[in-house]
Amino acid sequence: MVPRFRIGFLMAVLLSLAFHASLLPSWWGKSKPPEKEPIQVRLEAKPVVKPLPPKPLKKPPPAKPRPSPETPTSPMPEKLPLSMAAPPAPTAEEWKIASTYTPRNSKRYRYNWGQQVRSMMGTAVEGPGQGVVRFRIEIAPDGKIARVEELWSTSELASKLALKAIQNMPPLPPTPTGKPLIFEQTISFLPYETGWPPSYKLDCLPEPEVFKNPYAWNGSSPPSYTPPGHRPPPPEGCPPDSTADTIEEEERELKRQVDQWRWGR
Repeated sequence: MVPRFRIGFLMAVLLSLAFHASLLPSWWGKSKPPEKEPIQVRLEAKPVVKPLPPKPLKKPPPAKPRPSPETPTSPMPEKLPLSMAAPPAPTAEEWKIASTYTPRNSKRYRYNWGQQVRSMMGTAVEGPGQGVVRFRIEIAPDGKIARVEELWSTSELASKLALKAIQNMPPLPPTPTGKPLIFEQTISFLPYETGWPPSYKLDCLPEPEVFKNPYAWNGSSPPSYTPPGHRPPPPEGCPPDSTADTIEEEERELKRQVDQWRWGR
């Protein structure tokens, strides 16, 4: 026979197990459902593509007129080289004045001689033939050329033409002083100038003295200062054409400065 306390103990255990079993989830003891395959959806319809707005049309450039094959195009005109004709030779009146003009080492005679040579050289054309040439000249008292020495030249053509002109020069008047005239002269064979005409209005003034340093000291004598001497007044009997301020002379001087410095160009 089983004692009563054991029967009660067993009942209590059973009730406790039943209570805890009721608290378990409903899926306890159920088998896991089979996995299902993922649903695949295939769309056969084409995607809708919105058209882009049309671009503005650019106007084509105007067509250049093409020459017809019947009328051939004319070539561009070539640029002509710059040229300058030779200046006129000194007149008989100018040579007459030059043969009596003694100031400044026969200044008029020397200028006329250079113009005579340049007038016989012909037209100067822009290019490798242009240039200048310088000579040392000795003219006898009777006007004949005694010696010619070329000092330097920038153009072989200018040198050749100048020497040819000197050999073929016409007879010249006697020198103003009656003595041999020795000088140097530059001949310009250029297409933009033929040499500058000199001015004669200050030729009556005496020659300036040679410059001397007023503070020069020889190292032995006491230092001293020698003031420069003043230019004496013009002598009497000065040639009237050398000091006359004529309009023609002022025009020549102004033209010389304009051509030299290219004012207003």
